[in-house]
Amino acid sequence: MRIGHGRLAGALLALAATAAGAAPPVVQALPEDWYPESVAIGPDGTFYVGSWRQGAVARLKPGSAPKAEVLVKPGANGLANGQGVLVDAKRRALWICSGNIGFTTVPSTPSALKRYDLATGAPRASYAMPEGGYCNDLAQDARGNLYVTDSHRPRVLKLAPGAASLAVWKEDQALAGPGPYKGLNGIAIDGGRDVYVSLVAAAPYVLRIGLGAHGEAGEVTRVEAPRELKNVDAIRAWKPGRLVLFESNAFGDGPYGGQISVARVEGAKLGLQTVVAGLNDPSSGAVRGDRVYYIESKYSLLTGRRDGDGPVPTGVPFDIQSRALPP
Repeated sequence: MRIGHGRLAGALLALAATAAGAAPPVVQALPEDWYPESVAIGPDGTFYVGSWRQGAVARLKPGSAPKAEVLVKPGANGLANGQGVLVDAKRRALWICSGNIGFTTVPSTPSALKRYDLATGAPRASYAMPEGGYCNDLAQDARGNLYVTDSHRPRVLKLAPGAASLAVWKEDQALAGPGPYKGLNGIAIDGGRDVYVSLVAAAPYVLRIGLGAHGEAGEVTRVEAPRELKNVDAIRAWKPGRLVLFESNAFGDGPYGGQISVARVEGAKLGLQTVVAGLNDPSSGAVRGDRVYYIESKYSLLTGRRDGDGPVPTGVPFDIQSRALPP
């Protein structure tokens, strides 16, 4: 019933957009039972979508009706819960965080940052998270440095080009949140000047870390929002001083409380504008031009199950949808 309600809501939104003279939302199908967690777009418009359940990555090449193909095979290079995805076209690399929460069709492995060949999906490297950390999401600066959020500890890790292991870039109690996962979730770099991160827990703010001229970490400050943010699962930099927040509502009541918002950074405050609401766990997305492309992860079909609920349902559809960002 939840899935049917989501499809009906999507159809009504499309009809409303068409009636208002706007282009209807773009919908691109993913493999069944994919349970996506993160999306990245390459320079040529190709989508790369990680699977939290299958431990794999799908690729959708540009076209009017692209067919998803599995680029990184399930469990390749020890990939388990596929989390944050990043395309490094310059180095022909596809990066993805691998988690170890479970609910997968592949063996669980220690959390790590994985590297694959961007063209073939072949495994290239694996970087263990130090001290039992949890690799959640990642961003890259102009020098090619990768910055990785740790959901178990209040810290951001860094992998420099050519480095053999992840190193702590910034660890600070100001990055700590309440609850069982006291660390961080989403991450984005705005104009090469500031790193923005979000807590795993819901909070009425995001956190900003200064990024020095030589890549050094500055102080941590809060950027306050006018309301509590519904678990910012991912952050994407859009324009200077503009962020897109993917509020999954992961710990909220009901499956359709997620939304996507544009945040305008004004000093130590955020101005918010909702792009689309009523979503079933929009854990991530990507910005290309003036459009945002996003997924609905539908995690409650996995994590909300109780003893006696029977097997995990099969044939569950997933897709990538699109909306125009506000001018």
